[in-house]
Amino acid sequence: MAQQPRIDVETRTDEVAQSLTSEQVQRIAAALGQQGVWFATPAARTSDAPRPDYEWDLVGDKPHQGRTATGRANVYLAEGHSALTRPLILADGFNYGPSDLSELWAHFNAPYQKGTPGFLDQLRAMGIDVVLLGFDQRHTFIQANAAVAVSGILRTIEERQGDAPLVVGGVSMGGMITRYALARMETERIDHQTDKYFSYDTPHLGAWIPLVLQQLAYLHESLQPRQDGPGQAELIRSPAAQQLLWGWVEDENYSGPVTTASELRQEFLDDLRRVGWFPMRPYKLGLANGIGDGTGLDLPPGTPVFDLNAGPLQLTAKIQPDLGELQNVGTVRFDAPVWTSATSHVPAFDGAPGGTLDSWGRIADVVGLPIQDRFRNSCFVPAISAIALARDPFQWQSELYLDLRDLPKDETFLDAFCCDTANSPHSAVSKPLVEWFLEQLAGW
Repeated sequence: MAQQPRIDVETRTDEVAQSLTSEQVQRIAAALGQQGVWFATPAARTSDAPRPDYEWDLVGDKPHQGRTATGRANVYLAEGHSALTRPLILADGFNYGPSDLSELWAHFNAPYQKGTPGFLDQLRAMGIDVVLLGFDQRHTFIQANAAVAVSGILRTIEERQGDAPLVVGGVSMGGMITRYALARMETERIDHQTDKYFSYDTPHLGAWIPLVLQQLAYLHESLQPRQDGPGQAELIRSPAAQQLLWGWVEDENYSGPVTTASELRQEFLDDLRRVGWFPMRPYKLGLANGIGDGTGLDLPPGTPVFDLNAGPLQLTAKIQPDLGELQNVGTVRFDAPVWTSATSHVPAFDGAPGGTLDSWGRIADVVGLPIQDRFRNSCFVPAISAIALARDPFQWQSELYLDLRDLPKDETFLDAFCCDTANSPHSAVSKPLVEWFLEQLAGW
């Protein structure tokens, strides 16, 4: 039986803090950077999205844990359409706060090749109406936002003229939200009238944010507590993060298993099984920003990325080592007291093939640390997670570097998938992915 991945911390931060003067704490907090939610993607604010033909306010069709989620949709009709006729629903993904549907449009319609229309404009030229689905709290429970997706699907059916089937899916967590929504509708015998489901770099088996960076977010927050706004670790502690991440820690002092640290992930996976795991009726398509030949990133396991020496604070953080026992991933020294973090039986996720996130780069920029360009980006959604490799969500990481080019059909929960030709940024729009997806829709 495989050893359970875990993390161990020596010297709790509250013990360290007790040995520091208030002036030292302030100096350390200043060295660690400013307030703000770590790992959240700020809006670009450069959108030139067209005005939608319709805007819908949406309320979840049922509450989850006593709370009803809300959201909205922007509808962009296809060329020549005066009403919703052939709808494709694209749900927004994981982030902090409300969706910005104009930015979502700008992202997916940005030119990926000179002289070629954007992805969404190509859909509209094919006679496909685009419905962008957003959520007022992207970081809340997946089941809660799935209820918003159910309302969006039902509103689309109500507004549609004719009986053309729907295409429903989403980017990143949006693919999980719509996966759950469609499966739940089938279980409850609600006709979703969906012919195709798609997921765009969705972490079907889980996503990865380096454990040591999660800890540093908590550590920063403990030394510089939240005041008027959310703290650095707000996104990491959110329900959505707990449900999506393969490995999660609850604070900077946590020692124990990392795959089962959150009950919310186990509860969500149990709930997903209850509704059928995947929707059965639609043809299921998957797009992965990771390369399909098993080639990873140039991130040698255990390599130091940060090495800060700022007065009373010395900080080291490393690329995730590959397995082993009590492998050091981070050290923070406050004059004499030392906080160290070590992982056991955790594979080299950072360098795995997959859609990348500039997790290391973002933290370096916030804290003001020097960083080599090659260390800025690490794996966020492994390719085998995006193509829904048919494995247990807790027991799949040994195949992170699997060659997917000749994968048998029964080795994935999807009906068809496409990997990018390079390990591209998570949710990036590329020619190989767009052209493959448009081919899948050509006969619809």
